[in-house]
Amino acid sequence: MSLKLGGTRAHNRPKGQQEPKVDHLQRPHLREILDLPLRSSPFKSVIALGFLSVAFSFGPAPLQDLCVADPTSPATPSGPNCKNPTLVTANDFFFSGLNLPSNTSNILGAGFTPVGINQVPGLNTLGISVARVDLTPNGAFPPHIHPRATEIVTVLEGSLQVGFVTSNPANKHFTKTLQKGDVFVTPIGLVHYAYNVGKGNTAALVAWNSHDFGGVTLLPKAIFGANPDISSDYLARTFFLDKKIVEELQAKF
Repeated sequence: MSLKLGGTRAHNRPKGQQEPKVDHLQRPHLREILDLPLRSSPFKSVIALGFLSVAFSFGPAPLQDLCVADPTSPATPSGPNCKNPTLVTANDFFFSGLNLPSNTSNILGAGFTPVGINQVPGLNTLGISVARVDLTPNGAFPPHIHPRATEIVTVLEGSLQVGFVTSNPANKHFTKTLQKGDVFVTPIGLVHYAYNVGKGNTAALVAWNSHDFGGVTLLPKAIFGANPDISSDYLARTFFLDKKIVEELQAKF
């Protein structure tokens, strides 16, 4: 089955022949949509993208309006079970506190206030979660990955250096220093980081297209804080470090 992109042009019809009648409600014409007066406008691309996303979007959709996570029920491989709908309340979709700074009293000077299914059970199966992050001057989030989610960060105040690295063999580093109101996106599964390069505190709002932040693996902790330990001889060889330094790093985790 093919999609015709437009009707017969007037200059191609024999003289006197009328425009064929077309039911536009049944057979939308993409070319006619794109040939609106916005032809030279950047909004043309937006219209095209919107049309295509509606026409050709795909992906699993919930079979019910909501599936509030039930903390009293054992989790399944696909996630939490649904709460009895008769017991669901507005509080299952509510969280208060993102106006307050996160706790940054740690060695990294970084705080994290999550809003996922553990805080808002109604997020279960909806594919979204958010968090507030705060960093003191020189505060940092170490290199990490979210294996199941893309990340988008919006700076609320301060200056934040962010970046991600593409997969091997390119290992290309994309980085930007963000100011208040700036936004940066990290594609799914890539190593990324955040570092406060300002003289004051920095706060940001971060969102993921996953109800559990797409999972998270902190690389320094995973490597030097594994339980049980990864062989220090192996780490010294592969990181080109003295074994004593590796053992010191392992002791920190």
